[in-house]
Amino acid sequence: MHQSGAPASTPTVPNFGTPSDTAVPFRERPDDGTAVVGPVAVDAEVPVLVDADVPAAVGRELERLLGERVAGAAALDRVFADDVAAPVARFTLGGGGRMRSQFLWWAMRACGGAGPETPAALRTAAALELIQTCALIHDDVMDGSPRRRGGPSFHARLVARYPGTASPGTAAAPFASSAAILAGDLALAWADDIVAATDFGDAAVRPRVLENWRAMRTEMVAGQYLDLHGQATGSRSAARAVRTACLKTALYTVARPLALGAAVAGADPRTVLDLCAAGRYAGTAFQLRDDIEGVFGDPLVTGKPSGDDIRSGKLTYLVAIARARAESRGSRAALSVLESSLGNADLSEARLQRVREVLTETGALAAAEERIERLRAAGERRLDAATLEPAPALRLRTLLAAVAAPTGRARSAPAVPAASTPGAASTNPAHAPARQTRPVAGPASRRPSGTTADRSSR
Repeated sequence: MHQSGAPASTPTVPNFGTPSDTAVPFRERPDDGTAVVGPVAVDAEVPVLVDADVPAAVGRELERLLGERVAGAAALDRVFADDVAAPVARFTLGGGGRMRSQFLWWAMRACGGAGPETPAALRTAAALELIQTCALIHDDVMDGSPRRRGGPSFHARLVARYPGTASPGTAAAPFASSAAILAGDLALAWADDIVAATDFGDAAVRPRVLENWRAMRTEMVAGQYLDLHGQATGSRSAARAVRTACLKTALYTVARPLALGAAVAGADPRTVLDLCAAGRYAGTAFQLRDDIEGVFGDPLVTGKPSGDDIRSGKLTYLVAIARARAESRGSRAALSVLESSLGNADLSEARLQRVREVLTETGALAAAEERIERLRAAGERRLDAATLEPAPALRLRTLLAAVAAPTGRARSAPAVPAASTPGAASTNPAHAPARQTRPVAGPASRRPSGTTADRSSR
């Protein structure tokens, strides 16, 4: 934690409840006082360098932007900075695969974006990561989830930091939950500030970016509400489950980042439409995969407790299909297992295993896998319909296929050779996306232990 005499020019991002010697310093850059940060003279090699490691480039941009904001928070109030602002920065910098950032970057590149668009693209990608931070922190509060990204969730860390505020028998103290909501709000405010202060060059580009940005925020909130509504009302509709998945995850995880990248590059409306459609299909597949792994996944791999969706009574496509099939077959035993387990916060591991068996026996798991495959194929067709630069389009294809794959598969686009630029088609077979047969996720298909990749959308 900061000492009272720490210089403001070297803000740190301390761990929750840990000594200051574990703090991670931010690197800062001088601020010229201008209100807008926009395209500057960028060397032609810079985009290619970003191509080689998009997550790292976005991480560096986040480090710079968050360093400025943590310093501002520290100047405002030290307790606020230590308890809220710095942990938000650490959470944003310390986890996730920068999936949304990669979609934005490769869409920009596939639509012909190059050097001049790089600063605006990186800043917008950094803002997307902060939107994700907001969504995850709020989602964990709503679900009462104790873990995220392989460690304690944001509100759980606050409980540990201030144990005296905890109420007996509760997973999260009112103080910790309330503070976590404020932390999510702060991440959202920072994201908006970054986009608002970005100059996108061409006057026609800015309104297109802002249009997608505004739509994405509203869609995300609508999807989260439908998720809560489904739990509260006990909805059984498979169609409603898919609609929730589309709004909650598909649009803001894949479709809108693609649209934002295309908008930054000044792409034509038809190309944007095709990219959005491809993203909507792949993003829905991503959520269906996430639903499967929320029940069958290994927590060491997914970074989340197994069975949380069942215990919270979430409406998922997987559960909706299982219910419908059990009802159509008159399987009272299967229905009894589902009805007694959904929303049961004290569900035992043995009972959860029985739920897994019902999801498998009713054919719901296989049906979800089949739908994921159909969505993946539909997304590829829409991507093929778009007019894109060949080499970056390959990276988009790889990413779209990866989001629907079981956790443990690589989710980053393959590195682009130094000589690769938009318009230069790759002739290396190793760069072509491989079509793989996915094993059905289930109790018998555990992910390798020790793998720490997580599905960070939810």
